[in-house]
Amino acid sequence: MNTASEFRLAEIHQDLSAIIHAAAGLYLGRFEVVEGVRSLGKQKKLFAAGASKTMRSRHIPECNRCGKACAVDLAVIVDNAVRWDWPLYGALADTVKEASKQIGIPIEWGGDWRTFKDGPHFQLPWSKYP
Repeated sequence: MNTASEFRLAEIHQDLSAIIHAAAGLYLGRFEVVEGVRSLGKQKKLFAAGASKTMRSRHIPECNRCGKACAVDLAVIVDNAVRWDWPLYGALADTVKEASKQIGIPIEWGGDWRTFKDGPHFQLPWSKYP
């Protein structure tokens, strides 16, 4: 991961950061953290544009009891360029889920949601991290 990714991971919940670091060690390709902490203003814009379906985003520290961001958006890098091809995110999700399992910290992937599939999005579950 690059320096910007490390900076973004330093700002989020330590359990989520641990999962992403573990996944980086397992993943055969390359990915970057494109977003961790998100402002309420940015969330309002994403919600208005239909790019998010909630104003209670796990990216917003104030929405979480711990006061930290509990979500990240990851981007797969292929040939030094960000790629958004859906199959790439399924493979990345498998790796993140394996890292989660290995270190014993639960994770949710936006690609598993029934509606509004969000391949780049990973978050700590509300049930364990309110």
